[in-house]
Amino acid sequence: MAEQNLNLKTIALIDSLKSTTGAYGLANNGSEYKIITEIFLYKFFNDKFGYEAKRAPEYGARLKKAEKWDAEYDFFTEDEVEDLFTYLPGSVPRLKPHQTLAHLYNASGQGDFSALLDSTLIEIASQNADTFSVSTSGKSKVSIFTAVTTYVTDTSKRDAFAKALMSTVTSFNFETVFDEKYDFFSGVFEYLIKDYNNAGGGKYAEYFTPRAIAQVMAALLTEEGKDYKGVTCYDPSAGTGTLLMALAHAIGEDRCSIYSQDISEKSSEMLRLNLILNNLVGSLPNIIQGNTLTEPAHKESDGRLKTFDFVVSNPPFKLDFPEYSDSLTADSMRFWAGVPNKVKNIDPKKPKMAIYTCFIQHVINSLKPTGRGAIVVPTGFITAKSGVEKRILERIVNDHVICGVVSMPSNVFATTGTNVSVLIFDRTPKTDDDTVVLIDASKLGEEYKEGNNQKRRLRPEEVKKIVDTFRSKKIVEDFSVVKKYKDIKEKNCSLSAGQYFDIKIEYVDITQEEFNKRIAEKKETLKNLFKESADLGREILKSLDSLEFHEEVK
Repeated sequence: MAEQNLNLKTIALIDSLKSTTGAYGLANNGSEYKIITEIFLYKFFNDKFGYEAKRAPEYGARLKKAEKWDAEYDFFTEDEVEDLFTYLPGSVPRLKPHQTLAHLYNASGQGDFSALLDSTLIEIASQNADTFSVSTSGKSKVSIFTAVTTYVTDTSKRDAFAKALMSTVTSFNFETVFDEKYDFFSGVFEYLIKDYNNAGGGKYAEYFTPRAIAQVMAALLTEEGKDYKGVTCYDPSAGTGTLLMALAHAIGEDRCSIYSQDISEKSSEMLRLNLILNNLVGSLPNIIQGNTLTEPAHKESDGRLKTFDFVVSNPPFKLDFPEYSDSLTADSMRFWAGVPNKVKNIDPKKPKMAIYTCFIQHVINSLKPTGRGAIVVPTGFITAKSGVEKRILERIVNDHVICGVVSMPSNVFATTGTNVSVLIFDRTPKTDDDTVVLIDASKLGEEYKEGNNQKRRLRPEEVKKIVDTFRSKKIVEDFSVVKKYKDIKEKNCSLSAGQYFDIKIEYVDITQEEFNKRIAEKKETLKNLFKESADLGREILKSLDSLEFHEEVK
């Protein structure tokens, strides 16, 4: 119940911030998400710093016994502040006394408050740059905070806007999260970004992976109860990090390092917030904004692609990219099955190039020799008959890379009606007699309404059914099959579970007398139908004969 209340309070905080931005004409504006996430994060930083400062040796007791820790912190000397910083864990943001939320709020009555808020955020970003910045593929640093009030074009309203933002967040406190160690951020984060992560943001569409599918993928890649240590997790099309977060939760946040790349600046910023909220600050230097296909950022010192223990991806399915198609085609080592053919006429609303096929190859190339991976693909891929898709299918079957497929219910994604399947890879050496688990979960899920769209989502018990069936390699009628690689080769490398289901024909034993009776009944029924048809035909012809042409009405 306490966790549920905390969820509701956090969602209420986000709604309040949205209400504030809306009141100043920024609702659904391209900058709204940035303002909300930055103020949300600033509040988190403030409370996280206060929580850890009150636990620090030397100074913790002084802050803890004060009626208000931040008021007491205002009296710290510069030397005391710097000394306090040395006691804080590396993942904790450093705030100086004048940068705390309480200090700012108390100064809101002064003139030019908007400039004070903006400059404070920029100061915090600068002094925490080494820990909380992310990079672009060109090695540029992306700051954690920027000015937020400048998005209000009417300069006379900026001070009021800044005060409203500060007033909104002062009534909330994250410290109970740190005390109780609730793992609620994944659900809250879905709510935080749902209005800002959609396919309407331009050429490089951003899709949000449903949490249930992310949980399925993480569970199918990991072993329950295994003591993982120092593993690496990578997503080459990370978006806001839903897949990586699910994987980190399954492994243990303190047992893995996160690596990612995504072309979207917006998604990379949100992924950074997601890492901070989920105790993965140490992985922030590994978050790269850039085009994975043309400029893969994670490489070894000799230029080869870096390989990982786990790789996950939910890439865009179709995206026209003729401007760099030739350079990808030339990289035959990396794109061994080829790349989609160029399109002559680009239609932004209906892209045709199946870019996901490039990501499948990149995912496989990025796995360690014993690595495991999972990628979301259109379900049509698993029965491909030609082209790049067919060459990939043959490769992953012949090389024993594919170890499972789960075909999901229709309409599970908020922004596309495309039916999807999840491919599970395992690079561990295998033989033709080893097996692949094929699951048809298309009939699972409950329907729900999202806006005007009818959607489906997996229920917890259905997630469990998929995971348990996969892990145990259980054969379930009309749900799952377990096939050897050599059997799949005989089926033209099809990975559709339905093509391996047994066809059942039910027979009912009857006597010859019963057979003759049924045939006689059918014949009598047909005679009656034929007679009715003939009678109807005669009536129609009779009606047509009675029709006459009237001169007065033409």
